[in-house]
Amino acid sequence: MASNQNRKITLLINDIGQLVTMQGPVPRRGPEMSEIGLIENGAIAISGEEIIAVGKADELAGKVDPAENCVVISAGGKVVTPGLIDPHTHPVFARTREKEFEMRLAGKSYMEIARAGGGIRSSVRHLRDTDEKELYERSKKTIRTMMSYGVTSIEAKSGYGLSLEAELKSLRVIKKLNDQEPMDLFATFLGAHEFPDEYRDKPEEYIELIINEMIPAVAKQNLAEFCDIFCEDEVFTVEQSRRILSAAKQAGLKIKIHADEIKSTGGAELAVELKAVSADHLVKISSTGIEMMAKSNTVAVLLPGTSFALGLDQSAPARELISKGAVVALSTDCNPGSSMTESLPMIISLAAINLKMTAAESLSAVTVNAACAVDRGDRLGRIERGMKADMVIWDMDDYRELPYHYGVNLVETVIKNGKVVSGG
Repeated sequence: MASNQNRKITLLINDIGQLVTMQGPVPRRGPEMSEIGLIENGAIAISGEEIIAVGKADELAGKVDPAENCVVISAGGKVVTPGLIDPHTHPVFARTREKEFEMRLAGKSYMEIARAGGGIRSSVRHLRDTDEKELYERSKKTIRTMMSYGVTSIEAKSGYGLSLEAELKSLRVIKKLNDQEPMDLFATFLGAHEFPDEYRDKPEEYIELIINEMIPAVAKQNLAEFCDIFCEDEVFTVEQSRRILSAAKQAGLKIKIHADEIKSTGGAELAVELKAVSADHLVKISSTGIEMMAKSNTVAVLLPGTSFALGLDQSAPARELISKGAVVALSTDCNPGSSMTESLPMIISLAAINLKMTAAESLSAVTVNAACAVDRGDRLGRIERGMKADMVIWDMDDYRELPYHYGVNLVETVIKNGKVVSGG
């Protein structure tokens, strides 16, 4: 138990049947992912936005000093976990793409649809025609839905503008959401998501535009923390990705990579070489890539919802990545094209069924390890003294119900920065 007797308690959560603290190693690797810091009959004391005491309820009683207006919440013997963290999302888009979903059901592949002018380029045309106010309102609805499913922090990408003006517009929307909504959004510039229509036949000019105009503008206006790229066959090659990401690093941006999703191109190896914060997707990661990821601090962000929604026969090799010692996180990949879901709990179910991950491993992957995937391992993803007061009360008696009881929302209350923001 941790305690702090010098601060007034503004929120006390007691009667917690199972308190999943995630106290322990940061990040979790291999067998450590099964260590969830479970406390039976637990309680949490919060002052303002910070957790100041955690432990068994009977030990905590009488050792903290409640403020006059202290809020007391009884969890009723239910499960409490840290707030979930979604480390790979594309929440800023103007239109959904359900027609393409039906095209895939009829037998068209993701890349065939893209070659025909659909896919990312379709979203680009819609976003460019949508004003910033409408884009904000649509995106706000998306992230509020995410929060209702227990998500308190996300990484949010641009990438549906693919012009200087439209990318900056998307990033301004993310900044406004971060400023005005309770959720934390960590912004990623993804100008290298695809080649836009006007540069299909002159890719080198678009790369120069990204390096010489987009990245400097994003950095100067402080609109993004990370830079990402779609390193994939028929999109950006490894060498093109190295050039763009190296320029981003020189401009002060941290690095993420969409890697080895459709074909094994060496994206994971490049991520390790450049000391990327994360390499994401990894469905087709090579054995060399797995070995390199396991020896690095680059987080493997797996997106089983994408494989599911695209109807792929193959998923990312989670068990091999975990057994080798890679840092594994999970995410929705919420986007209008290949994974239209705001439900991270549903992703946990898919991780169990298709990636063969246990409930404990998945909880590590959406808390502690997901925090590392957004470079916040020191502040998010755990319920312990000094951490941000982000947590979820779940309408279940055992944390293992989370993947087992799939496709429904078991969230009862979401607490962000020490305040109830959903449910309750």
